[in-house]
Amino acid sequence: MRAVVQRVSESSVETGGAVLGRIGLGINILLGIKSDDTMKDISYLAGKILRLRIFPDQDGKMNLSVQDVNGEILIISQFTLYGDCRKYNRPSYSDSAESETARVLYGKFVDYIKDNSNLRVETGVFQADMMVTIKNDGPVTLILDSR
Repeated sequence: MRAVVQRVSESSVETGGAVLGRIGLGINILLGIKSDDTMKDISYLAGKILRLRIFPDQDGKMNLSVQDVNGEILIISQFTLYGDCRKYNRPSYSDSAESETARVLYGKFVDYIKDNSNLRVETGVFQADMMVTIKNDGPVTLILDSR
């Protein structure tokens, strides 16, 4: 499981002109599911994200987690995170999970975040064509992998 985590001042996702999710201060997570991911990957990655100290404390040092600042979280499924461009110019997605498996694991990831925090959590729509607006704060962008 792979995630691009961005500290944001605000972020939103829409499809067909309708806003599906919108957050203020918090983190935007683009989540990719690999074909052999399990609950172990979910608990590791989601737990790590909730504990990441990427928000500034009173001295301006990145010492606070999204939970410490009572931030919000927007989680968007992003199968292209497993696009392999090493061999050809068109990405191969052979490492990405099949659609139904990915849908289930994405839902379990969202549930894990909700069940293990008291934060407001918004999502996109799985397998939809979405427009994502991200106001990256810092900018702070991290790439995390459960492996």
